Amino acid sequence: MQLRNPQIQSLKLSSPIILAPMAGISNLPYRRVMKTFGTGLVFTEMISANGLIREGKKTRALLESHPQEFPLGIQLFGDDPTVISRAVEMVREDGALLDINMGCPVKKVIRSGAGSALLKETKRIAKILSSVRKIYSGPLTIKIRSGWDEQSLNYLEVGRIAENEGVDAITLHPRPRSQGFSGKACWNQIAELKSELNIPVFGSGDIFTAEDGLNMLRDTGCDAIMIGRGGYGNPWIISQILELLAGTTKQKPSPVEIYRVVLLHLELHQAQFGEKKTLLEMRKHLCWYARGLSGASHFRAALQKTDSIEQVRNLAQTFFHQEQAA
Repeated sequence: MQLRNPQIQSLKLSSPIILAPMAGISNLPYRRVMKTFGTGLVFTEMISANGLIREGKKTRALLESHPQEFPLGIQLFGDDPTVISRAVEMVREDGALLDINMGCPVKKVIRSGAGSALLKETKRIAKILSSVRKIYSGPLTIKIRSGWDEQSLNYLEVGRIAENEGVDAITLHPRPRSQGFSGKACWNQIAELKSELNIPVFGSGDIFTAEDGLNMLRDTGCDAIMIGRGGYGNPWIISQILELLAGTTKQKPSPVEIYRVVLLHLELHQAQFGEKKTLLEMRKHLCWYARGLSGASHFRAALQKTDSIEQVRNLAQTFFHQEQAA
C-alpha cells in the first residue's frame, strides 16, 4: 500500500500514525515511550483553556516536554472564543501544532460547554476557530465526533466550517457523543469526510490491532490514523502498522522485550513524577503490558500489594522472564 506521510501546513510528519491526546494517559513519559516506536506526532493530555489563563501550576505542568518527542501537538478545550484565544497566546511557542478538542464525550467537559457539546453550536465553533486563527498562524487542527447523537450527525458541516476558517487538518472519531465508546465506530464517515474536504483528514476509533490500522488507512483513504486505547500497554501496534505498510511481516514482542519497555516506562515516569506517583499510576500500565500473557491475573493482584518501585521492578522481572522461559 502506497502512502505518503502527511503534511499539516508547514509540519511534515515522519509517519501517518498519531498518538491521541488522552487525559490521565498521554503524559510526558508515555509520549516518550510511544515516540520510540515510530509515531509521527504525539499530543499532550487535553488541557483546559480556563485552567491555563488562571495560571494553575497543575495545568501548566501538562505542557512539560522533551526534545525526543518532537513534534509535539498541544490540545486545548474550552467553550469561550476569548478564553481559548488567550490560552493559545500562552502556549503558542510550546508545541509544533495546536489542536482544539470538539469531541470529548466526558460529562465534566460537556457540562462546561466544551468538547462534543460544541457540536450542538456550529456558530460557536466558527467563532472559536476564527478567533484562534487571527492570533495563531501555525499548524491548527481540530478533533471531533460525528455529532451530538444519532439524530444530529453533522461532521460534514463541521468539517466544512473548519476548512473555511483556516483549519489545516481534522481528526474524526466516527461515533456520536451519545455512543461513548460502545458499539462500533462507523469508518465510512471518515471516508465521506475525506471526500468532502481538501485538508488532511485523520481517522480515529477502534484501532486495536495493526491490521485495524492498515484497514482504516486503506478503506477510508484518510491521511493518517490516531491511536488511542489500542496503544494501552501495546506500543508495538505502531511499529507493527509501519511494518505492514512497508510490506514486511509484523513482529510480535517477546516477554523480555515487553519487560525492556516496562523498565523504560518506569524509569521515565519516576524521573518525571517521583516514586509515590509512579507507584500509583504505573500499576494500570503494567496491567496493560501483561494483558494476554498467562498468569497475568496473578501478576495484577500482586502489583496491588507492592509499596515500592523496587518491588514493582522485581515482580515485573520475575513475571516477564518466566513468560519467556515458558
